[in-house]
Amino acid sequence: MVYEQILYEVSDRIATVTLNRPERLNAWTPVMENEVFHALRQADVDENVRGIILTGAGRGFCAGADMQNLDAVASDPDVVQKLKAELAAGPGGEVRTDVRSDFQKTYSYFPSISKPIIGALNGPTVGLGFVIALYCDLRFASDQAKFSTTFSRRGLIAEHGISWMLPRLIGISNSLDLLYSARVFDSTEALRLGLVSRVFPQASFMDEVRAYVRELADKVSPRSLKVIKRQVYEGLFQGLGEAIEIANAEMLQSFRCEDFREGVAHFLEKRPPNFTGR
Repeated sequence: MVYEQILYEVSDRIATVTLNRPERLNAWTPVMENEVFHALRQADVDENVRGIILTGAGRGFCAGADMQNLDAVASDPDVVQKLKAELAAGPGGEVRTDVRSDFQKTYSYFPSISKPIIGALNGPTVGLGFVIALYCDLRFASDQAKFSTTFSRRGLIAEHGISWMLPRLIGISNSLDLLYSARVFDSTEALRLGLVSRVFPQASFMDEVRAYVRELADKVSPRSLKVIKRQVYEGLFQGLGEAIEIANAEMLQSFRCEDFREGVAHFLEKRPPNFTGR
């Protein structure tokens, strides 16, 4: 696939997906939406990729939906009907039998990608950009990043499942504060709230993010990452007993895998691991 509004690169077993409309602070469009979906799926099936970074070109991560598109929605009923159909169809218009339906909506498909997705929030992360960031597995922020939900100040609501995801990350009261007020806040507050896991200086930001993902690529089992990701997201819909039963079955299965044998061997032999994902 030829990408027009994103960049896609694989290096050191890391796939980097870069939103690439820097002149518009990477404002989100239907083209970008489709390209990000296909890039994440491309990384997921590539055996040379162990982790994924999602970031933005220039000085922003994503300034939200392109205002020209929003203006069209506000003024043209036909655009609203088209949007309704697109939301109903889900990402890529496909239906997967191996993924629960909750993770096949327009933006909630990120948990269906089996590899870790790290959101590298290098600047403004607002509106729809904020939603996209929430669906990443981890979020690292530049010390220059700014955040806002923006929806209430556009006459909109908590879009695309953010009312479900955000309270699970930062709690109900904090979520309502950010959603009610749509105020702008910085990376220091984002770290305090638990919205982001780490904050790095802008000058070394991408180096720090890549160092983290490189450690995942070099030192941990890709099979373990895949199973753990599925356990955690599926666990949001499970009781404790069910989660334990699934974990017990997965543990017994892991004992029969190459990566388990390699995990024990490299520790006893005091050498770097060579995990295959099998």
